[in-house]
Amino acid sequence: MESLERQITVSWRHRVIFTESVFAPENDVLHQVLAAETRPVARALVVVDESLAQAQPGLVPAIERYFQVRSGLELACAPVVMEGGERVKNEPAHVAELHARIERHHLDRHSYLVAVGGGALLDMAGFAAATAHRGMRHVRLPTTTLSQADSGVGIKNGINAFGKKNFLGTFTPPWAVINDARFLASLSPRDQRGGLAEAVKVALILDAAFFQELERVADGLRHFEPVALRRVIRRCAEAHLSHIATSGDPFEFGTARPLDFGHWSAHKLEQLSQYSLRHGEAVAIGMALDVVYCQLAGYLSEADQERVLRLLGQLGFALFAPELTYVDAHGVPLVLGGLAEFQEHLGGELTITLLRGIGQGFEVHEMSPEWVQQALVHLRKRDAKSIR
Repeated sequence: MESLERQITVSWRHRVIFTESVFAPENDVLHQVLAAETRPVARALVVVDESLAQAQPGLVPAIERYFQVRSGLELACAPVVMEGGERVKNEPAHVAELHARIERHHLDRHSYLVAVGGGALLDMAGFAAATAHRGMRHVRLPTTTLSQADSGVGIKNGINAFGKKNFLGTFTPPWAVINDARFLASLSPRDQRGGLAEAVKVALILDAAFFQELERVADGLRHFEPVALRRVIRRCAEAHLSHIATSGDPFEFGTARPLDFGHWSAHKLEQLSQYSLRHGEAVAIGMALDVVYCQLAGYLSEADQERVLRLLGQLGFALFAPELTYVDAHGVPLVLGGLAEFQEHLGGELTITLLRGIGQGFEVHEMSPEWVQQALVHLRKRDAKSIR
C-alpha cells in the first residue's frame, strides 16, 4: 500500500467583543470588524430576529443608517427580518432563503452574513453562511441572555431535522461575536432568565467560586439587575471561549461534550414539549435531574444537591415539567430516549458529564435507568410539595 500524508494545522482568532449600542453611528466596533480587510468596500447581508425587530422598532432603521454613514460598508439589501425561536431551525426553507439572497446579491466568500438575534436564529444563519460558497464570513450579534452567555459564543451552527435537534450543521468559527448589552433590555423576563441556566451549568462543572458568587447575587439575577447580569454573561462567555481554545477538541471529534451537563435530557424535553419549553428552561430541569441522579448514585452529597436545586429555584426556574411523565407503551419514560440520541449525535460510547461536587465535573459512560426514574420521582414529589 502506498500513501501520502501531511499534517495540516489550521488556526483562527475567535473574538467576543463587548459593547453597547452597536448600531449607534458613533460606535466603531462593527465598522472595525467588517472593514478589517484591505478590500475598499465590505458588503453584508443582515438578518434580524423578528421578535427583536418588533420589540425595538427603531432597530432596522438604525442598521440601515449605520451602513449609510460608515464609509467602506455596504448593505447588499434591506435587512432581512425572519422569525426567531426554535421554529426557525425546524424549517430548511429559511436556510434556502438566505442562500437565495446571497446568490441574488452576488455576495462572495469575503462578504459577511451578519445575524442579529437569539441563539436559534444565529444557528440557522451560521449554517447558511457556512454552506454558501463553502463558507462565507459570519458575524454574530447575540441578543438574548442565553446566546450572549453560551450558544452565540460557540462555533457550532445547525438546524433540526428528522425530529432531532441540530441534526444538520457545521463547526465553523464566526468572524466575530459582538455582545451588545443594550439588546437585553427589551427581553421578556422569560428570555432574560434563560441564559442563567447555562451560568449555573458552567459553575457546577468548572468553578465552585463562581457558583458561590451566583448564590450571593441570586436575588439580583432573579430581578435581572444589569450589573450582575452582565458580569455573569461575561464570565460564561470567557469559560466557553477558553474551553473552545484549550480543550484540544474544539470540533468535537471525541465522544464527550463537557459543557453539556444536563443536556442529554434537556434536548429530549425540548422535543417532547414541541419546543414550548425554551432551551434554558429545559437545561435547568435537566441539571436538576442529573444532580438528583448524582446524589442517588453516591457521587454528590445531599447538601450539595440541595444547594443546586435551591439556586435554580431562586433564579425562577421550574425543576419539573409534565413531559417528564410521558411514557412509552411499556411504561418507560420517554425522556430516557435522550441518552441514545445524545450518544448517536456525538458518536462513540455514551459519555455524560456528572458531578462529584460543585465545580467538579467528571464523565461516566453509562446511566442507570432505575436511578434516572428514581430521580424523576424525587423531582415530581418536590414539585407537588411546592405547588401545595
